[in-house]
Amino acid sequence: MTERTQALRWLEQETRALAVRLDRVKSFALQETMVPAAAPSAGAQAAIERYLVAGRRELRRLIADYLRWLTGPEGQSAPPSEAQRRFAFLRMRFNAVLSQFDIFADAMTQRSEHETGVWLGGLDVLAADALNLPGRWFDPPPVICYLDRGHGAAIRRAQTPLPGGGENPVAIIRVPRERMVSNGIASSLVHEVGHQGAALLDLIPSLRQPLADMQSRSNGLAYVWGLFSDWISEILADCWSVARSGITSTLGLIGVVSLPRAFVFRVSPDDPHPIPWVRVKISCAIGQAFYPHPQWARLAAMWEGYYPTTGLSGETRRLLADLESTIPDFVELLREHHPPSLRGYSLGEALTSPDRTPERLQRLYDQWGGQARRMRKAPPALVFAAIGQARADGRLAPETETRVLGWLLTYWALRDKVKVSEPSVAQLVPQTKEMMEV
Repeated sequence: MTERTQALRWLEQETRALAVRLDRVKSFALQETMVPAAAPSAGAQAAIERYLVAGRRELRRLIADYLRWLTGPEGQSAPPSEAQRRFAFLRMRFNAVLSQFDIFADAMTQRSEHETGVWLGGLDVLAADALNLPGRWFDPPPVICYLDRGHGAAIRRAQTPLPGGGENPVAIIRVPRERMVSNGIASSLVHEVGHQGAALLDLIPSLRQPLADMQSRSNGLAYVWGLFSDWISEILADCWSVARSGITSTLGLIGVVSLPRAFVFRVSPDDPHPIPWVRVKISCAIGQAFYPHPQWARLAAMWEGYYPTTGLSGETRRLLADLESTIPDFVELLREHHPPSLRGYSLGEALTSPDRTPERLQRLYDQWGGQARRMRKAPPALVFAAIGQARADGRLAPETETRVLGWLLTYWALRDKVKVSEPSVAQLVPQTKEMMEV
């Protein structure tokens, strides 16, 4: 056997091996052992399967085309270097398809974990509700959630590029495992939902010009408006979170950014997140603008007590003072912004809901009597907002909160998958004293 023949035969065998390994990549519906309540929504599962099937089909076509070329007259007469070049690109495409599969596998495999899998199904329902605005300004994509280490959440937005090409068919939200299960998970989850919502409404491009106008008119504070422009993506996500979950959002944010002082006051020019100390202040200001109440000033004062600015350098203190003095005008700009996507409505009008005011949330919690079974029919984001308000008011112990939220996540996941009456679903979920009607 000549060296040339051996080289071409090896490439043929390796290509056939790729096809064999590709056949081992099965549909999630054929290999995941999750209970029905833990499964993603039908829309999410169908979108993922369609996308992955299309990718595998295209890869099989590329493999067949390459083998046809390699064994045909053109391939047999081509130098081995050309055959190897084509094979290298084919293998890169193969690895891209597997990478895309693994992205979704991370979100799917955890669905088989006892209890956690069902809670993830409940978080899917919460995320979908938080993304749905009353005005129906867009068609929301399917959302699936999964857990990972760390204290921060992240999103791979729908309609964004995947490794190797193609657009993500669903929004995939990674939430921190250490926050399961408490109302703080709603803060992280709804913040990431806010990134998706802001993209669907095209909010960042529409805000660039107003921010640039403020920067040009602000003389000595132009650099502050430049920072707000740099941070606008994360601030909009925080804005969405406050609008949909109330003080739950800001309390959850405090839980995330409660770090050693050096991190809380660190100024990182390349970081898209605001300085943590300032970020909490902005969240409180958004809360006051959207849902006026003395609680926001108290929360801001509590934050200052945790992290006083004494001892900082003069330069840092001046920067924080300039930012803090500009926050009211910045938040007002956000609240009154009229992006084209909202067709005449302001951002504040589109995002806020009368049932998210502190007074309304307190009344709702009173009506429910702290009983999970009485909360089950309300929209999930509203329930988390009311529970977070109760925590902020000192009316709900964390131990009870965990039991109530765990029951609700299980209930919502089951209700979303099992088509039976509401009372029947409630009877299927394990109950404790806190869950029962009084």
